[in-house]
Amino acid sequence: MDPQAYIQIELHEGVATLSLSNPPMNVVCGPLTRQLYAALRALEADPKVRVLVLTGAGERAFCAGSDINEMQDMLQPGEVLEKKLIFQNKVFEFLRTFAKPTIALLNGYTFGGGLEIAACCDFIVAASTTRLGLPEVKLGVFPSSGGTFRIARRIGVARTKQLVFLGDSVGAETALAWGLVDYLAEPVVLRQTGHDLAARLAAMPRASVRSSKALINDCYDKSDAELISQSLLASDQVFCSADALEGMSAFIRKEPPRFA
Repeated sequence: MDPQAYIQIELHEGVATLSLSNPPMNVVCGPLTRQLYAALRALEADPKVRVLVLTGAGERAFCAGSDINEMQDMLQPGEVLEKKLIFQNKVFEFLRTFAKPTIALLNGYTFGGGLEIAACCDFIVAASTTRLGLPEVKLGVFPSSGGTFRIARRIGVARTKQLVFLGDSVGAETALAWGLVDYLAEPVVLRQTGHDLAARLAAMPRASVRSSKALINDCYDKSDAELISQSLLASDQVFCSADALEGMSAFIRKEPPRFA
């Protein structure tokens, strides 16, 4: 059993806040990854959880990347795959396909694996003082847990090459202009900004959001025919739901809907 708790969880009004806790920079290590996976699986299965917010413990970093000391023991053929990357990619992909809306709340440095975690979330809200980057090239390696293709899907190939090939970081304003983050907030109101967005998402109909997320996530990976079939099946299900009845009835009543 891992003696340290690398994951902290708070639940309030349907919003679960998961904090990465490996001070001072919340770097990714094996125990953190294992605990993150267990927490994500439990939160996805918990009917009380409607939205997931991920952030970093403390004030310095969301997550400043991987634990370099740990990685020094993975320099022989096959070791980094067996000891780190295969499982880490499984965990990050689980986060990307998490059945409920997810928000990355970047409260400080977001580098390497930290940015790869954030890129798996539906929304990224960053403090105006945040710096973001993929500096792995400076260690003689490259982003190996989705930082190449997931960031490229967000900001395009050219800007991703700038981040990956040069290893430079960018400030929050540039990240917003590039589409790397979705919202900025001053540090003193960052948590409130993120949780205001989470509260809006928590009030939405669950099945509609879940089905929409699955279709959007699959838009690059499936043919139009496959996506149409998937959409039709999901549509038939949500149109028969109590949320659909409430949404249409509330519209006729000229009242805000109250989804279960």
